[in-house]
Amino acid sequence: MLKKILGLAPKLEADGSYSPSKFALKTGVPDKTDFENISYQKYKGKKSKILVICTEEKNLKMKNGKYFSTGNHPVESLLPMLHLRNAGFEFEIATPTGKPAIFEMWAFPKKDEQVKAIYNEHKANFEKPIKLSDFIGNSFDQPDSYAAVYIPGGHGAMIGIPEDQNVGKILRWAHKNNLFTISICHGPGAFLSTTLGNQAFLYKDYNIAVFPDSVDEKTPMIGYLPGKMPYGLSEKLKSLGANLMNSKMDKTVCLDRKLITGASPLASNELGKLAAKTLLEELKS
Repeated sequence: MLKKILGLAPKLEADGSYSPSKFALKTGVPDKTDFENISYQKYKGKKSKILVICTEEKNLKMKNGKYFSTGNHPVESLLPMLHLRNAGFEFEIATPTGKPAIFEMWAFPKKDEQVKAIYNEHKANFEKPIKLSDFIGNSFDQPDSYAAVYIPGGHGAMIGIPEDQNVGKILRWAHKNNLFTISICHGPGAFLSTTLGNQAFLYKDYNIAVFPDSVDEKTPMIGYLPGKMPYGLSEKLKSLGANLMNSKMDKTVCLDRKLITGASPLASNELGKLAAKTLLEELKS
């Protein structure tokens, strides 16, 4: 009751899940982003496509049995896409089974016209994405048409995607064909899929920026999460041999070989800039 009075209680949704408290939304969800509208020299080659793997799942079960109302974080998804679009790249939106991509609409920056515009531009594809098995069947023989695979953040990236064999296949396909892999925040949960079937972790010894477990541990106190996370993502990646480049929820971004990662929603703009610049330089050469 005291948490409700203070605005620290997570909000109960109609489906029984919980979205962040009023306090968490006020302090942690800005209504406008720090997007920089940079004029890039647009890429005009044949490797113009970027596969975006979104989650189609909404509810993440916490250790206490409560469900967090999540999905793809809109800023972590759309800000990097803005930079990449402005650099001349186009997107194929995919989800594991072809169900609509789910967004944390409570985190949508309502006063950011640029983010609104790119969301509306791709809304039809978010609502009717391709399924991963179709991508594997139809596009694995066309790696020369692709520049990168992008996995947005949001806690929803930890539902099903780390256990999806098709995600692992696509990440290994991208690695084998020298494509870039881009991810942010909890998106690197997808990297766990490369260990399925007792395979070696694809990103062992890579430098990775990822959302720190220490922050996830604290957010239930302000009602952002309705309980403790089911497991610590950053520690799991570290145990598999990844080198973690950040310990805070900050703007850290990292480029290691063909892997580009960002630490948190605060890094979305920096990740977009790094990804756009890196892809343009690589494909020019």
